[in-house]
Amino acid sequence: MTRVNLLLGALLILCALGLVTSQQRARRLFVDLERAQAKAQQLEVQWDQLQLDQTGLAKASLIDSRARKGLAMQPLSADKTLHLTIDTAALARAQEAAR
Repeated sequence: MTRVNLLLGALLILCALGLVTSQQRARRLFVDLERAQAKAQQLEVQWDQLQLDQTGLAKASLIDSRARKGLAMQPLSADKTLHLTIDTAALARAQEAAR
């Protein structure tokens, strides 16, 4: 009977140690999960901020001002603008001749 009691006592101690170990592992995993969720939320906030920044940078007025300042670009005046007209009849004749 003593051997059975010793065997059952050892088995009880092993089960208790296994329970403590699994609880500790579960706590550690829960803490890791909480950290990962906090990091994901932080990255989502950063992503939203980057999208807002991109929208602001893409505005035409901002692009225009940066082109003028950074690249020393200037708008064209009307006397420097050349307008081309296409003679559609001559274009149609040329296309017919090419066929």
